[in-house]
Amino acid sequence: MTADGTVVVTRGGGVAEVLLNRPDKRNAVNDEMYAGLLRAAAQLRTDNTVRAIVLAGEGAAFCAGADTSTFDLMRAHGREAQWRPANADDAAAAIVDVDGLQLGRGQRAALVWRTMPVPVIAAVQGTTVGLGLQLALGADIRIAAPDATLGAFEIRWGLAPDSGGTQLLPALIGADRAMELCVTGRPVTGVQALEYRLVTSLSDDPRRAAHELARSIAGRNPEAVRSVVRLIRMGTPPLSQDALLAEREEMVANIGGPNQREAVAAAREGRAPTFADAPSAPSN
Repeated sequence: MTADGTVVVTRGGGVAEVLLNRPDKRNAVNDEMYAGLLRAAAQLRTDNTVRAIVLAGEGAAFCAGADTSTFDLMRAHGREAQWRPANADDAAAAIVDVDGLQLGRGQRAALVWRTMPVPVIAAVQGTTVGLGLQLALGADIRIAAPDATLGAFEIRWGLAPDSGGTQLLPALIGADRAMELCVTGRPVTGVQALEYRLVTSLSDDPRRAAHELARSIAGRNPEAVRSVVRLIRMGTPPLSQDALLAEREEMVANIGGPNQREAVAAAREGRAPTFADAPSAPSN
């Protein structure tokens, strides 16, 4: 077992588990967890004894998204508040490469699981929203509890998904449903997520089910399993560097602005927000 404070990695019988370990915060991702996820990915990607990976959350939630404590700084200080420390970004970027793409930390933490040489299974229980949903989308297989809550909640904080979700979600459920979930922030249950093809299967104990599946995979020829992973991913549309850069640019454009600060204030105060009109799009 290797522990990184907020991320715990265990290995055994060909199966590795990457456990998000901030149960008191519903496993919301802070700077330490960002770095821990990337360190775990770097270790596992080169470990030939690992034949399947389980992503799970300690406690009642998988992941409640990015830690929102910084939003209070944004509300008070606008764009002058530091969103993510540059030194942490630099450190995270140096830990593991994701197909040579230029990525932000949130994108890297979610998308790195698509580069593992073995299947990655997300055990989705409880709250799985925002960055938490995008982490689950980065897995190959998602097993969810029927009463799990999944959602693209970024819009509730005046933002758009910025960790690959704008590409991964439409690929799974179609552009229309992805659009509706992202612009409304509407949550869906595990049962609804299965209907939408957002998750692969349901289980009352998704972590146990994920480990059972991982052990089954670990019992197969590891060379053949890796071949299957490579071949299926070859048939998957590649991620667009332009779209990923646009995600980051949209985040920079929105975060800390007056309307985003109003969204945070309204959410904190439990009231309806009052937004200024968006500027007109430039004419062609």
